[in-house]
Amino acid sequence: MNTRQGIEAPAIALTGLSKTFGSLTAVDGIDLSIQPGEVVALLGPNGAGKSTTIDMALGLATPTTGAAELFGGTPRAAIETGRVGAMLQGGALLPTMTVAQSVALIAAAHRHPLSVQEALERAKCTEIAKQRVSKLSGGQMQRARFAVAIVSNPDLLILDEPTAAMDVEARRTFWQSMREYTDAGRTVVFATHYLDEADAYADRIVMMAAGRVVADGTPGEVKAVVSGRRIRASFDFVWSAEIEAELFELPGVRSVDHRGDVLTVVSDDSDSALRTLLSHHNDIHDIEVTAHSMDDAFLALTTSSADRESTLTTSSAGRESTLIGDRS
Repeated sequence: MNTRQGIEAPAIALTGLSKTFGSLTAVDGIDLSIQPGEVVALLGPNGAGKSTTIDMALGLATPTTGAAELFGGTPRAAIETGRVGAMLQGGALLPTMTVAQSVALIAAAHRHPLSVQEALERAKCTEIAKQRVSKLSGGQMQRARFAVAIVSNPDLLILDEPTAAMDVEARRTFWQSMREYTDAGRTVVFATHYLDEADAYADRIVMMAAGRVVADGTPGEVKAVVSGRRIRASFDFVWSAEIEAELFELPGVRSVDHRGDVLTVVSDDSDSALRTLLSHHNDIHDIEVTAHSMDDAFLALTTSSADRESTLTTSSAGRESTLIGDRS
């Protein structure tokens, strides 16, 4: 175990990490520390720099500036000792081998691997163990790649879009096996486009845009960047400009919208807004009051650099200290 001053080193430590390709800056000065035992989702739109960051963390790409360490040493050293498993978008298995043979091949390269059978069971691959890789469906291929990633019995598992090509049932099965894996205190970092996965399975979310980290916190903290709650209700009155102006006068209202006979009001004081609304309109019904979703936070934080800076600098002091800045 690598230690510094008697404290276990971070599973991942990225310091001033940047990567440029000609005039394009893919990753722009990232500082990020992920501690052993954390389950972290890496979110961001296409081109945000997620995959490039993962490649540099694994030593598959050389940073233009900055450094990446795994467990206090070089990525190569951590990988050679079997402490790191990875499931990347560009990873491929030999098409003529069976799933079990593919897992056995990787197991043979490590000193203290799981048994092939255990890796297959953890990845829910026992029923496809004898199938050739070339015959696997997209979802089955992802499960096979997961078995290959965990057979070294790693302390850190890095997954890039792990449930791509999986249907709903396959995604549920995958995350069931992942929960069993993380229950043992393993560190997992996964990049995903499925915001509901990040919300449901991650302890911490790191959101990227334009090569930078724009939010870092628990799912609840990240969603709290978008203030207010959403009031949705059906109405029987005739919509008019006067009605819309009246709704904008409700306490804390930030926006008003309507589609057909359903109105949506976003308010920073939803309780008072709803009481006032009901006192003026007793003909509204089917009322719902909901918090903002991860989708809302994602859009607010990644829409544009200008909007993003505005969002972050106007956050409350407590929230800003939680979401933005170094986490150790």
